[in-house]
Amino acid sequence: MRSVDVTIGVPGIAARAVYDRVKEFARYPELADVVRSVTVHGVSETEETSSWEVYFRNGILRWTESDRFDAPGLAITFVQLDGDFEVFRGAWQIVDTGHEVLVGFRAEFDFGIPSLAGILEPVAERVIKETIARVVLGLFASGRVVGDEALARAVGTVPTEPSAPVSPARVA
Repeated sequence: MRSVDVTIGVPGIAARAVYDRVKEFARYPELADVVRSVTVHGVSETEETSSWEVYFRNGILRWTESDRFDAPGLAITFVQLDGDFEVFRGAWQIVDTGHEVLVGFRAEFDFGIPSLAGILEPVAERVIKETIARVVLGLFASGRVVGDEALARAVGTVPTEPSAPVSPARVA
């Protein structure tokens, strides 16, 4: 199983406002070209189901996930219900450090094809990291990648390191 961690620092916006924007998954296609579509079903304050299509290599990855919202904890957890991954789950965590808000994203995934893991999973890791960074930077133009110089360069931001990256709790 491979994991992905991304942290974006966002100055000058309240943590709850950051959380409210991050959970607007249906907006993601307008923020990152690689996200073909996101359809949200059964929306409530605490959960929804969302169907995703993301361009990947020469095709499209598709999955449907269950999203659970914890507004008081400023957290979102998700788990794939069905789709192209054998396993895809993760979490978003919003943390107010006092001088900026950190948007942390962590996901674990496995395509379930051991013979292709060495080829597919590194590409998927890069695509997921860059997509998440581009989406969050699209939501917050003043944002910056924290703790990952290669990712910062890939998405065209200046790498910085003043805040520690946020890693949402491992999702079982």
